[in-house]
Amino acid sequence: MNLFRTICLYFLTFGVAAYALFAYAYFPLGSLVHPDMRINFNAHQLGIYTHIFASAIALLLGPLQFSQKLRNSRPHLHRWLGRIYLSVGVGLGGFAALYMSVFAFGGLAAKLGFAGLAVAWLWTGFCAYRAIRRGAVKAHRHWMIRNFSLTLAAVTLRIYLPSSMLASIPFEIAYPIIAWLCWVPNWLVAEYWYIDTWRASRARKAVPESA
Repeated sequence: MNLFRTICLYFLTFGVAAYALFAYAYFPLGSLVHPDMRINFNAHQLGIYTHIFASAIALLLGPLQFSQKLRNSRPHLHRWLGRIYLSVGVGLGGFAALYMSVFAFGGLAAKLGFAGLAVAWLWTGFCAYRAIRRGAVKAHRHWMIRNFSLTLAAVTLRIYLPSSMLASIPFEIAYPIIAWLCWVPNWLVAEYWYIDTWRASRARKAVPESA
């Protein structure tokens, strides 16, 4: 990961996490969202607060898990941060997201979109954990990339929402689409990265070493 992409990643993830923590800690619940969403937020306060604060932990810890310097110099810290990321961020945040998806604004399309995100987030996190438990480091990294691409749905969601407003797309039309758009392309990019990396690795192995 080059320096520019690293800076952008930290800026976006830390920025969205800081915004969420500040907004939900210091403003009345639901004051910054659509009025129809506010009703559900206030009716299910435990679910939304759990999801927001657990997901913020995932956003804050996720980028650190891809730091090669941290993995090499502080492997014990890397493992503990990974446990917190998967158990609290993905586990607790994912189950809370799955619960809240039942009440999502935007009808069945939005409910299914956010439920699909929650299930995929939980599943890829479980696969990453299972892989590292059996010592499959390479598979663990691939599953973590897939998982973190879904964590970044919190970022892409907050890019698409204001973009749809600037484009004057009615919220009730845009939101069900964004419920899918915020995570499916992310996962596709992660899969493309995996395939591209695999092909590059195969190509390097196929080239005979020079004498």
